[in-house]
Parts: sequence; C-alpha cells; structure tokens
Amino acid sequence: MRYLVSASLVVAGIIHLLPLSGALGPGRLAALYGLDFSEPNLSILMQHRAVLFGLLGAFLVFAAFKPSLQAIAFVAAFVSVLSFLLLAWSSGGYNTLVGRVVTADLVALVALVIGALALRASP
Repeated sequence: MRYLVSASLVVAGIIHLLPLSGALGPGRLAALYGLDFSEPNLSILMQHRAVLFGLLGAFLVFAAFKPSLQAIAFVAAFVSVLSFLLLAWSSGGYNTLVGRVVTADLVALVALVIGALALRASP
C-alpha cells in the first residue's frame, strides 16, 4: 500500500509540474494552451500560475517519500484538480489543448483517489 500512495502522489506531482515550462514566457504558454499570451498582464499572471503549479508539483513528489506530509499533499492535490475540473466543466467551450489539461487532471484525479484510499487503508 505504501508504494501505491507514493506512486499516486508522484503521478499527480508530475502532472502538476508539466505547466512549469509556461514560466519561460508567452511562447511556451501559447504552446501549452493554444491561446495568445502576448498581452503582458495575462502573460505575467499565467507565468506566475506556472510557477505555483511547479511548487505544488514539487511538493507532491517530495511528499510521496515523506509519509508525514502525505495527507496534506492529498488535500492540496484534490483542491487543485477538482477546482480546475469544476471550472472547466462549468464553463465548457475550451479548446483542444485545454481539453488535454482536463484529461490530464482526470488522470490525476483517478491516481489521487486510488492513493487516498490506499493511505486510508494503511496501518
């Protein structure tokens, strides 16, 4: 069970690390999301978002190997994944690249549910 918990946090962590490349600038953000990020304010906000996702992803991977942090890591990951999925589904009309993010978050959600159940079942 311990390995299942760790594996689920690593999967969710990697998924959260993927947008970190958006911190490199508007061109990378456009490649990730298929949108125009040439407006400086939007670019700054999205680059900052990329850094925050990187921090969360790094924390999830770190927590995968620190049992004392795993419960809070699951909480943070569930909040991140579920809030994005709720926003995407309630808004609809997103493009293909954002649809890939939705799919990735669904994968993360499945991994997190499995890992959280394994954590709960652990002695």
